[in-house]
Amino acid sequence: MIVHGLGSAPGVFRVAYYDYGGRQVEGVNELSWRWIVVMLIAPSLGGGVLAFLVWQTRQYVLGNLAGAGVIFGSALALILRESVEIDRVTRACLEAGYTCWPEPTAFTRYAIYAFIGLLEVIAVFGWSLRVERKIRDRNYAPEWR
Repeated sequence: MIVHGLGSAPGVFRVAYYDYGGRQVEGVNELSWRWIVVMLIAPSLGGGVLAFLVWQTRQYVLGNLAGAGVIFGSALALILRESVEIDRVTRACLEAGYTCWPEPTAFTRYAIYAFIGLLEVIAVFGWSLRVERKIRDRNYAPEWR
């Protein structure tokens, strides 16, 4: 992997990684869109299915906790993956003799995953209210609802 310093201002460098074929590889200058899409899809499906299965046993709070655990656990895992990636890129930059900073900042990258996770948990909790009402109303005759 070749590190190339791109001066955006005096004394500040941006880093781009190129593989040996000359193609630019994800670095510190862009978001990891592939992993953001994974965060949008996988935890909500996994947490939602797990929560739904637990809700069917009429354990609504436990189902919510299970779904939230899967979603927040996935968010934490992706935040840690992003942290390792930023650390790897920054170390390579320093070893090449450059000072570089990720753009957007690490906090912004972590906040994206955390915010997506929070929205997914809110959605699971909202869905649980509808599921609970349907399961509860199932036991009553339609004229008593």
